Amino acid sequence: MVEPKVYLEEIDRVIQDGKFDATWDSLSNYKLADWYREAKFGIFIHWGVYSVPAFGNEWYSRNMYIQGSKEYEHHIKTYGKHTDFGYKDFIPMFKAEKFNAEEWAQLFEAAGARYVMPVAEHHDGFQMYRSEVSKYNAYNMGPKRDILGELGASLEKRNIPLCSSSHRIEHWFFMGHGKEFDSDIKEPLERGDFYWAAMPEPDHHDLFSAAPSEEFLEDWLIRTCEIVDRYRPKIVYFDWWIQHSSVKPYLKKFAAYYYNRAKEWAMEVAINYKHDAFMFGTAVVDMERGQFAEQKPYFWQTDTSVAKNSWCYTEDNDYKTAKEIICDLVDIVSKNGTLLLNVGPKADGTIPEADKQILLEIGEWLEVNGEAIYGSKVWRKSGEGPTVIEEGQFTDGKSKVFTSEDIRFTVNGSYLYATVLEFPADGKIKIKSLAEKDASKLPHFHGIIKDISILGTEEKPKWTRKTDALEITTTKITSNKPVVFKISID
Repeated sequence: MVEPKVYLEEIDRVIQDGKFDATWDSLSNYKLADWYREAKFGIFIHWGVYSVPAFGNEWYSRNMYIQGSKEYEHHIKTYGKHTDFGYKDFIPMFKAEKFNAEEWAQLFEAAGARYVMPVAEHHDGFQMYRSEVSKYNAYNMGPKRDILGELGASLEKRNIPLCSSSHRIEHWFFMGHGKEFDSDIKEPLERGDFYWAAMPEPDHHDLFSAAPSEEFLEDWLIRTCEIVDRYRPKIVYFDWWIQHSSVKPYLKKFAAYYYNRAKEWAMEVAINYKHDAFMFGTAVVDMERGQFAEQKPYFWQTDTSVAKNSWCYTEDNDYKTAKEIICDLVDIVSKNGTLLLNVGPKADGTIPEADKQILLEIGEWLEVNGEAIYGSKVWRKSGEGPTVIEEGQFTDGKSKVFTSEDIRFTVNGSYLYATVLEFPADGKIKIKSLAEKDASKLPHFHGIIKDISILGTEEKPKWTRKTDALEITTTKITSNKPVVFKISID
């Protein structure tokens, strides 16, 4: 097992010898990875011990200890009293006997993903990789396999970057409700114990009233740096609560360590964060289950899931359609963003058929229309149309109803791409932003259109520019998914 003092000394050495130090001034010299800006679409994976009960959502480890909750009642009814069967007792049941890293990587490649981000450690504290920090990891228990390492090797064969996420910081309080009644979570809890620290959960009206201990924060730093050193992920994603003031010094130290290691290894990397946990410009902003309403001058990411109700597999997942996700992808990319889409494998290591089908449909669309997405840049405006995108986190629970007037723009090389989110039955499109207007009125575009084609078809549409819109007429196109017009500009 790793000696904490020795690892902390090594972290300090790497920072001292490197270009970046643990200050926002220094970290602001970070340069966004070019490959990341061009990727546009990635896969998130929530898979762990919580996939065994497959009930409620990935917060089962917390909620099963909250008296009166549906998870608490389900747990007693299904598994018995918490004194006899606690969350730790799911670990031997998490066997991942059908996990096949090659099949996963093949599916993600077929989906058109340009990066893949497994959850390395969720709030429950079980590490999905080989670790020298804690024995409670997938290599030592449960599957007894290095999940992160195996998947990384399979992705590398396909030149798909392996990334990883850490949700560890919330473990400080995540199991704390188990101390409120007679359960298997009891004092004393010490560093290295599965349930450690199980402190009281902060009041949700004052999430920052309680701070993790120095010992816990040092352990968090070591765990996160171990992931970097062992697997060299191209992106490290952090969930919420890292914005706590007590965590900031450790966040800066981690970022300096990671960026210095990346420079040493000649890698382009990135960090994802929420809630202004990082100083703006030192890492990449992430919007959970939501989007921005307007185009942004900075690169950002949406992370969301194929299911509306859960990040992990449950028997009651409420799935989005592939079309909904494709429309979101197009909208996000037009606004200078990238989409990180989550799937939730079953405990045995298989990816549910519903998840697979959604990914394959997205992949089929990207196979035809990817040039409007991958490597694209923003245009003068992200789009036009009547449908208002609700801005903010956790806004994706409601389906958006787009019309044939909802169009999104991207640029790639000498082409402007106009993606019609809801293709009309009559095949007639009007793009107001490309109207032939008086240049003195400052239109969005007053250049020369040479030609227009439709991705995925040989049909040559008829088109004409009028004072109110560019009018395009097609006769052979029918589609229940977005259609992309490729506009050649002189």
